[in-house]
Amino acid sequence: MRYRIQHLIEYGALRGVAGLLAVLPYRAALAVAWGVAALAFHLFRFRRRETARRIREVFGAATPARSVRRIAWLSLRNMAFNVVEMMRAPRIDRAWIDRHIPAFRDHIGAVQALIAEHGGAVIAVPHMGNWDLAGWACHRYGIRMFSIAGKQKNPLVNAWINRQRESGMTILERGGGTLKQIIRLLRGGNALAILPDVRVYTPDLKVPFLGATANVGRGMAMFAITARVPVIPAILRREGWGHHGFDHLPAIFPDPALSKEEDARRITQAVLASVDAAIRQAPEQWFWYNKRWVLTPVRDDAPAAQPVP
Repeated sequence: MRYRIQHLIEYGALRGVAGLLAVLPYRAALAVAWGVAALAFHLFRFRRRETARRIREVFGAATPARSVRRIAWLSLRNMAFNVVEMMRAPRIDRAWIDRHIPAFRDHIGAVQALIAEHGGAVIAVPHMGNWDLAGWACHRYGIRMFSIAGKQKNPLVNAWINRQRESGMTILERGGGTLKQIIRLLRGGNALAILPDVRVYTPDLKVPFLGATANVGRGMAMFAITARVPVIPAILRREGWGHHGFDHLPAIFPDPALSKEEDARRITQAVLASVDAAIRQAPEQWFWYNKRWVLTPVRDDAPAAQPVP
């Protein structure tokens, strides 16, 4: 396969940065990321106006500028730290998890028991803390994890990101046969890690979120309903630079007495209510810079989402 020059340059730069961050001590690598984030935030003012608008949309126009700036800065800094940890993913073993996410050991037993009892689970991890760590940590504790990812425009970068993520889980690329594969994996004792707080472009489930209405996909709920497995919300929080808090919230089970439409809405609303509460408790932990702002209204003339079987 022949690659475009731009793709080769991007990939070379990525591998160079990844190589540097991999050989540095962990704290030193985080310090480099802190510096890059500081330049982006303070000098280049990366997406600051839009991020401040989003924060005030959720917390009110009277939110003090200092509070808005703090939330925006820590959110961007945390994302820079997340990139470091992704680049070092193959080195994250169970000992690292125990050292850096000490609360994980207190929760993982209950998660393992739910998966063993019901034959699988959907683990709903919002864009808080380092959300990728949830999958890696579960994998290090023996849970067979998988997730779904879209393709990057650069095929070399896409393959590298998938290799990093596959340090802790199987990555399925979206495609024609993905749905059947997901159900088969869930019924086979695996756990699906999924982001519940993502806006979809086509009309789907409109649910209350962050004081407004979000248009989100029903896939998370429908996978659980079809495979007859629970949805387990899980929240990560970055504590300081290199430590993380972890909470798993009460599991939400499919209700066979409801129609699939009613049950999908119930499950989705319950998960997003938990995420909403977590964001309000620690707003700096959420990723406010997502290009797909979750509260952007969907166009009325957009085609409806395809139903999930």
